[in-house]
Amino acid sequence: MSQVKIIYSLLIHRTAMKSSWSLDPEITFLNHGSFGPSPKCVQEAQREWMSQLESNPMEFLVRQRERLLDEMLDQLGQFIGSPGQSLIPVENATVGMNIVANTIPLQSGDEILLTNHEYGAVQRIWQKIAASVGAKVITATLPLPFQDADEIVEALFRSVTPQTRLLVLSHVTSPTALVLPVEKICQRAREQKLPVCIDGPHAIAMRPLNLATLNCDFYTASCHKWLCAPFGTGFLYVAPHWQHKISPVNTSWGGTMYGREKSWQDEFLWVGTSDPSRYLAISKAIDFLQDYGLDRFRKETHQLAIQAYDLFSKQFQTEPYSARHSDWFGSMVTIPLPESVPVPTKWTGRPHPLQELLAIKYRIEVHLVKWNSLMHIRISSHLYNDFSELERLSQILKEEI
Repeated sequence: MSQVKIIYSLLIHRTAMKSSWSLDPEITFLNHGSFGPSPKCVQEAQREWMSQLESNPMEFLVRQRERLLDEMLDQLGQFIGSPGQSLIPVENATVGMNIVANTIPLQSGDEILLTNHEYGAVQRIWQKIAASVGAKVITATLPLPFQDADEIVEALFRSVTPQTRLLVLSHVTSPTALVLPVEKICQRAREQKLPVCIDGPHAIAMRPLNLATLNCDFYTASCHKWLCAPFGTGFLYVAPHWQHKISPVNTSWGGTMYGREKSWQDEFLWVGTSDPSRYLAISKAIDFLQDYGLDRFRKETHQLAIQAYDLFSKQFQTEPYSARHSDWFGSMVTIPLPESVPVPTKWTGRPHPLQELLAIKYRIEVHLVKWNSLMHIRISSHLYNDFSELERLSQILKEEI
């Protein structure tokens, strides 16, 4: 097949994939990593579950809900390599992280170890819980660029001390979009009997995951990102040896509504009346990506990230934070912006002016992030994106920067 026919075929394919979403056709959405919209089939599945709820709330909430959630958790567990009985649904990774923070026994002088690539909300959670008991949050600085897994592991564990009670790290970092070698880190932590909590919202679907072999203590994630489940869906994995210790943030009945066998999950599955339809639609999101082909999805979105890596690092004449390889980034990539782009001296609660300009003037939604005293652009693409959108963004940035 000629190069022209290949390009034409890819354009036809992308057009067909765009129709699977209900995104506004007037916008260029390059920020799936922040707020990944669901395809139409997932939206329809959620509406169908809502319809069943509204048609007979007693039947749905009392007699069906527990079984349906168990079935969804079993399917999700198969997807991520965990028994469904070791998972609970949570609204997002932040909620899951708060549950872990509410569980870990800390005393004055204890230490929680994070990396310098962690999400801001995660840092705040552990700073708050540490301050309440006189413990400390220690931040390990990882070497850049990412190109050697052993070097990263060694740098992290140089910050482990006899006072370290928990290691908290991302699977895929939010500000820098880098993949951490979590398998090697967890293996090293087990050798030192150090519990590990992984913040994994960007890894679900983007990266292969098998929690049985990873063998971490906790894994929390949002499903509305690369998995494309409804907004407000996520999960928390709790290893069996922690399940009898896990402590809910909200206290409710802590039991079954319809004779379900007693479980540690009870404290989290009924915390008052709520609409479970969004959680039940996770199953449709899994089906959607598996029908498309997980390897195919990862390959195609990583190719877009490679194109963004090449295009913008050359344009800005800045150095990316990793080698140009799928070991280090998946479906999104972060590129430092030129030093001419102003860096806010303090957080004002508003997006960066350049991000607002792109959104309002050009209808391009893309994430700008301050990290390590520099501004960066994070490009995160899904199956509805194509290279022409990267080219358009590139041309606009040439004019505006």
